Amino acid sequence: MQAEAILPKPWHKHWPEGVPKHIEYPDIAVHELLRRTAKEHPDWTAVVFFGKRITYRELDELADRFAAGLRGIGVKPGDRVSLMLPNTPHFFVAFFGALRAGGIVVQTNFLYTPRELEYLYNDAGVRTVVALDIFWHNLSKAKPKTQISHVIVCDVADFLPFPLRQLYPIRKRGDLKKEGHWPLAIPDEGWVHLYRDFVRAAPQPGTEPPVRSADDVAVLQYTGGTTGVPKGAMLTHRNLVANAMQDNAWLPKSTGQERILGVIPLFHVYGLTTVMVAAVAQGAEVILHPNPREIDAILKLINKHHPTLFPGVPTMYIAILRHPKLRKYDLKSIKACVSGSAPLPNEVRREFERVTGGRLVEGFGLTEASPATHVNPLEGLIKEGIGIPWSDTDSKIVDAEDSSKDVPQGGIGELAIRGPQVMKGYWNKPEETANVLHDGWLLTGDIAKMDEDGYFFIVDRKKDMILSSGYNVYPREVEEVLFMHPAVQEAAAIGVADPYRGESVKAYIVLKPGASATAEEIIAFCKGKLAPFKVPKQVAFEKELPKTMVGKVLRRELKEREVAAAQAATKTT
Repeated sequence: MQAEAILPKPWHKHWPEGVPKHIEYPDIAVHELLRRTAKEHPDWTAVVFFGKRITYRELDELADRFAAGLRGIGVKPGDRVSLMLPNTPHFFVAFFGALRAGGIVVQTNFLYTPRELEYLYNDAGVRTVVALDIFWHNLSKAKPKTQISHVIVCDVADFLPFPLRQLYPIRKRGDLKKEGHWPLAIPDEGWVHLYRDFVRAAPQPGTEPPVRSADDVAVLQYTGGTTGVPKGAMLTHRNLVANAMQDNAWLPKSTGQERILGVIPLFHVYGLTTVMVAAVAQGAEVILHPNPREIDAILKLINKHHPTLFPGVPTMYIAILRHPKLRKYDLKSIKACVSGSAPLPNEVRREFERVTGGRLVEGFGLTEASPATHVNPLEGLIKEGIGIPWSDTDSKIVDAEDSSKDVPQGGIGELAIRGPQVMKGYWNKPEETANVLHDGWLLTGDIAKMDEDGYFFIVDRKKDMILSSGYNVYPREVEEVLFMHPAVQEAAAIGVADPYRGESVKAYIVLKPGASATAEEIIAFCKGKLAPFKVPKQVAFEKELPKTMVGKVLRRELKEREVAAAQAATKTT
C-alpha cells in the first residue's frame, strides 16, 4: 500500500516542503513510544497540570507501576480496560499502563449516562474501569448490569501542587452539591481501588507481553460508523503509532521541545492521537486542561506556558476570538493549529492567524482512521476544504452506490481512504466491517469531491450523523430516547446549523392522539437519558413526518426545510 501511496498523485504538486511522502514506521507497541522518549529525554517535562510538572522519567515509572497494579488484580493480555477520565495526568498513566499490562483501552466519554455506559461496557466486555471520583454516580448506577469487577478511582488532587491540593476538596464538594451528588459515597470494598494506592505497586519494566503491532488492538474507540449503532473501532498499535508519526511529520520542524496545548478531550480519538500519542512520540510537553469550555483558563494557560502547537476545533477558536479580554493575552507563541471535527470558516482562520501570528488549517479524519487522513498544508496553498492526504495516505472518490466504480476528477461521490492508520475493523461486527472496508479501502460515508489540485472537499454526509461541538451524535440514539416519552408517537432528530457548536440537535415530534407536551418537557426528559451534547436544543411539533413509500422517515427532507428556512430568514434581514 505504501508504495502505491507515494506514486505521483494530483496533490503532490502542492506537497509541502520538508514533509516526507513516505515514512518508515517502527514495528513497536504504542507504549514503547513512552519508553523510548523516557530513555532519550528523561528530564524533559511530559505533562504540565495546574502548575505541576511531570517528567518523562516519572511518567514512564508511573505507567510501569500502574501496569503492575493491573496485573495484580488479574488483568490479562486482551482484557478491556475503560478510561472514564478527563484531561488529567491520570489519563496518560492509565493509558500507557493498561497497554503495558497487555490490555485494550476502551475510550469512554465521561458525559455518558448510566444507560449509555451499560451498552458500551457490555458490548466491549469491560471488567476494569479507571474513573475520576466525581463520575461515580453514573458509573455506580451502570455497574450492576455489567461485568465490571474492578474500579480504580482517581482524584484530581492526586496531581495538584500545594496549595491547590488543599483547596480542591472544597471546590469539589461545592460542585457535587450543585449537581445533587454529595456526599460522594464510594464504598470501601475489595473491588474499589484508590489510584494513589494503586501506583504503589512495584514497577516491572520489561515484563510487557509481546505485541504484534499490525494485528493487536490497542484501543476500542466507539463510533456510530455509517448506521448509527455504536461500534468499537479496533485501532491497532500500528494504526496509532503511524498516525502520530504522520501528524508530527506534517508539523513545522523545531530545534527545541514543542509544547502542545492539551484541551481537546483525550477520550476523543482526535485528542488521543494529536495531543497525547503524537506528543509522546516526539517528546513534546503537554499543557493539560480538563475543561475545553473554560476559555478564560485556556487563555491564561497560553499566556503563561507559551504553547507552540494548539490542536482544536472551530468552536474553540471562535470562542477565543470572541473573548472580551482577548487583547490582554499574548498568543504569539502559537506556531501551528490543526482544526478538526467540523468545517473551519475562512474568516475564522484568517482572524486567528492575525491574532497569533501562527498558522491555522483545517484537517479531516474519522474514528475508523485513528483519526487523521487529510489536512491543508501549513505552508503553501490553503483551500476552504479538508486539504490533501497525509503521508502514505491514498484517497479517491467512488460511486456512492457502487464503490467499485471510481468517480472522475471533479465529480461527487463517497470519500474512500487507504493508509496505515485505517482500523482493523469493528469489534465483534464482521458484517459492519465488511460494509466499510473494501480491498484495503475505508468507505467513509462522507460525500466529497476532489479538484484539479488534488484538494478534497466534503459536500455532504452519506450518514445522518450530527456533529455537535466536535462530538458525533447519531439520530437513532436521540430518537430512541424520544420514543420513550409517553406522549410521543413519532420522532426524528437532525442536525441544524449552530454558530457556536457547528451543529445542534433538533427534534421533530408527532404526539399521540389526545396527548400533550411542551418543548421544555421533551428537552428535560432527554437530559436524564442522553449526554448533554446529544440533548435536543430545539423541538418542533408536527402533524406528520415526511416518509418514503415504505414508511422510513426522510431526515434529509427535514434538513432541506431547515436550510430553506434559514436562507429565507437571511434574505429578509
